[in-house]
Amino acid sequence: MATTANVEKKSEKPGLPPRERILTAAADLFYRHGIRAIGVEAIAEAAGTNKMTLYRHFASKDELVAECLRRLAKKADGRWDRLAADHPGDPRAQLHAWLEMAAGCIADPEDRGCALANAAVELPEKDHPARRVVEKLKSAQRERLVALCRAAELSQPELLADQLFLLFEGARVCRQSIGPEGPGCRFVRMSEALIAAHTA
Repeated sequence: MATTANVEKKSEKPGLPPRERILTAAADLFYRHGIRAIGVEAIAEAAGTNKMTLYRHFASKDELVAECLRRLAKKADGRWDRLAADHPGDPRAQLHAWLEMAAGCIADPEDRGCALANAAVELPEKDHPARRVVEKLKSAQRERLVALCRAAELSQPELLADQLFLLFEGARVCRQSIGPEGPGCRFVRMSEALIAAHTA
């Protein structure tokens, strides 16, 4: 089991309240080492607090995992909102901006894949509170992509959205398993070819 003693230094953000420090430390540890590999002791240590304080804010580790993923969901919503704000009334431009944003994730050497997909692999239990968060957010992301393809007046918008969605998910996995020179590096080119095929 990974501990903060040999891989992390304490989260030193003096202005943050304990709950925020715990969430920040937990999200980082879960993403870098895996949910199952990290215990509450390591999280409390990285957050500069103790287990008693952690359990005062979160009833269980499972609830802490779920809340970390809810925060990721809010960040994802913010990215979609920025795409719309940066390219108002231009869904084609928004779609191409999404491609560039996705390509940036794939190319990032610090990227360890999608935190939500990683959580889904680690948490197969359908009744796990974090699993429900993953399924809800992934469905919402797909629906946003469908809506964008439809607004861009591309043919078969649901099919195209699913193709792009699967391509992005697969590209992030390939980046982890094959490396930066694998199929993931062609994500934008393949995506643009798909979009062209759905352009009337």
